[in-house]
Amino acid sequence: MKAIIPVAGVGTRLRPHTHTAPKVLLHVAGKPILGHILDEMTGLGVTDIAFIVGYLGEMVEDYIGAQYPRIKARFVEQERRQGLGHAIWLARDLICDDEPVLIILGDTIFEADLRGALSNTHTIIGVKEVADPRRFGVVETGADGLVRSLVEKPESPKTNLAIVGIYVVRHSALLFRCLDEMIRQERRTGGEFQLTDALAMMIEAGEPIRTFKVDGWFDCGNPETLLETNRVLLERNQARSRLVPGDYPGSIIIPPVSISPKARIERSIIGPNVSVSDGAEVSGAIVANSIISEGAVVSNIILESSIISNNARVRGHRSRLNVGDSSEISLE
Repeated sequence: MKAIIPVAGVGTRLRPHTHTAPKVLLHVAGKPILGHILDEMTGLGVTDIAFIVGYLGEMVEDYIGAQYPRIKARFVEQERRQGLGHAIWLARDLICDDEPVLIILGDTIFEADLRGALSNTHTIIGVKEVADPRRFGVVETGADGLVRSLVEKPESPKTNLAIVGIYVVRHSALLFRCLDEMIRQERRTGGEFQLTDALAMMIEAGEPIRTFKVDGWFDCGNPETLLETNRVLLERNQARSRLVPGDYPGSIIIPPVSISPKARIERSIIGPNVSVSDGAEVSGAIVANSIISEGAVVSNIILESSIISNNARVRGHRSRLNVGDSSEISLE
């Protein structure tokens, strides 16, 4: 099965980190967001993948080429971001005949039975119950389990089943015909060509579509949710963590953490909920609930709920105090 992964998003809510790196390459729980997705896909044998790139797309190409050389990667540039439907439509010449295709959003970290979804004989989309479905594409199903309607960001949603960005389309030719028609007719929702609208057109054309449950759907859309995703994934992967105490001289490690064997930790307290990536250096610091990315240097400072991007340098200073009675000192 071939796959399409759109990775053209700018990630404006994650600035300043996305000024110099695409959102999908930001680190969380020990690897880039895109790395979590590709590890899942290659583990299932899905290695023929079209990537829809845009902003800083050359960095995505370099990352995939270096870290996933076994993937047969093709890259299509989305010069103007006109919605997810438009992004998928750009890959139309890379999908042969009517072959099935897996579509996964490049910033969607998930936990689901993807193997089961791939073996299903119907077109099937991942869904999850959410508190406020007005922010998402929403699905309504019938008693037979078939999707009755798909609506993008409805004002008055009929259900709380949100589309989470995982799709297995059995008849790709029909999908691309619907996308062709939608784009030709300039049929937009919210100013963009929506994949949800194309799937609704497939249903109108007689395509049966089912849903499957996504147990874990992890948001990486802003700094707060990125750190929360980092925490949750580290806790879930704690049993697989392998730390050698002697590797971190004079340091205390408080699990759960993810520390690259290529990182250097000295005289520091690391954890809980900290990711430290390749080439990072941490010395004389206390770091909790934070992400330290590749090549970053952190020294003589206390950090909490922080994101330090690639090759950044963060240094504090040590103080020597001789403080008398009834004093008040604030070091901010």
